Amino acid sequence: MELLCCEGPRVRYAYQDPVLLQDDRVLRNLLTCEEKYIPSCRYFNIVQKEIEPRMRRMVTTWMLEVCEEQMCEEEVFPLAVNYLDRFLSVVPTRKCQLQLLGAVCMFIASKLKETSPLSAEKLCIYTDNSITCQELLDWEILVLGKLKWDLSAVTPYDFLEQIFCRLSLPNVSVIRKHAATFIALCCTDEKFFDVPTIDVSCVVHLCGVFWTCNS
Repeated sequence: MELLCCEGPRVRYAYQDPVLLQDDRVLRNLLTCEEKYIPSCRYFNIVQKEIEPRMRRMVTTWMLEVCEEQMCEEEVFPLAVNYLDRFLSVVPTRKCQLQLLGAVCMFIASKLKETSPLSAEKLCIYTDNSITCQELLDWEILVLGKLKWDLSAVTPYDFLEQIFCRLSLPNVSVIRKHAATFIALCCTDEKFFDVPTIDVSCVVHLCGVFWTCNS
């Protein structure tokens, strides 16, 4: 029996619909909806008693490393961070629960964006088994309830293709890679998480253009 290696470039499971990309109503709807999903940066002072910005930076960096190692779709990480910030905006959380919360947010985001979502067992291993699968599943219900099951948050990736289709640019694939890098960096830095996603998208897009032109 011949063994086939399945490792290689990521397969795109769905292609962009040019009708949706060229319809300005889609972009207007994104701009209208985005403010609904932007958490307040004031939760560190108002809601949280133990969680500090540096702790958020540490857990989001860990989340990014997990998503990269598991080759998750690019949308998974910013969506998971959005869930994390929205939860922290309304629920006082102990610092010993922060990694558990990060794992749960990745668990939920991967279910929404991946054809093969991250497993509870694998996420527990990434925490050095500091949490159990049952804790992860219990907190999944808690997070979903606090988010009111509103999971289709607007992230910077929702704007990128809208921007690309409206501008004639060379080396779009290279620019997209630069954009993905800057989006990830913005998500891990608490200074950016209450900035509208369209602003973040424009920043990373322009940086990508600059890097491409100077490479």
